[in-house]
Amino acid sequence: MSRTIRLGISTCPNDTFAFHGLLTRAVDWRGLDFEVELLDIEALNERMGRGEFDVCKLSFAAALGLAREIVVLPSGSALGFGVGPLLLAARAGTRPTGPGQLTLCPGEQTTATLLFSLFHPGTTRIEQVVFSEIMPRLAAGTADFGVCIHEGRFTWQASGLALVEDLGSRWETETGSPLPLGGIVAARQLGGETIAAVQGVIRDSLELAVSDPRVALPTMRAHAQEFDDGVLLQHVDLYVNDWTLDLGEVGRHALDQFSARASAAGLGTGERLEVFAGE
Repeated sequence: MSRTIRLGISTCPNDTFAFHGLLTRAVDWRGLDFEVELLDIEALNERMGRGEFDVCKLSFAAALGLAREIVVLPSGSALGFGVGPLLLAARAGTRPTGPGQLTLCPGEQTTATLLFSLFHPGTTRIEQVVFSEIMPRLAAGTADFGVCIHEGRFTWQASGLALVEDLGSRWETETGSPLPLGGIVAARQLGGETIAAVQGVIRDSLELAVSDPRVALPTMRAHAQEFDDGVLLQHVDLYVNDWTLDLGEVGRHALDQFSARASAAGLGTGERLEVFAGE
């Protein structure tokens, strides 16, 4: 009997692109049986924290709190240069300067929130909302600032919003490393053999999509906030790269820096994220 793996991934295009082969069984499941849920990233962070998934896409900020219970898989991560969240303003020329202002963030455990807290500590009130609510609320004038992720990185100007800062670019300037946004983690209790099989399936799924990106478009469209194929493929071009296929030494070093900086700012647990050393 095959082993059932409870898998949680996000609805963002880079995940549905990467997991298209797995979701459609276009790749061999290597003797495993996957039960898949697609959710908002903060819901994934919360539910993995409650032990409801065996394998899950996590914000690396949330992964820090689970470092003793999980390992990061070498494939499936989103990290790179020019991929970070944007700090947007409802009105041009404003900056976060006081508690009378309100900033919308996409979840308490997201890397986006961690970066805002690192670079703009204590500057405004923070309200956590689903990422898709951030730009509409800014456009409606019910918040001053918002930390924008996913497709909004490409569409914010059409909403009449203003760019305050590219938080990812600031990370890159200060560290010289690509920004780790999120990755696929597995519960250590699965055991090395099973984790290696899961890693192999994910790698196969990624390689299938990379070989012909348009093959994954139906899966991406089914879950995206933005349905324009050009925007979806632009999203993939930005967030899927060589480090998505394999973190390598550069990716591992970036995770070490991420852990250390979060800990120094009192935002982490002091635990180092470990990358699975199997397949």
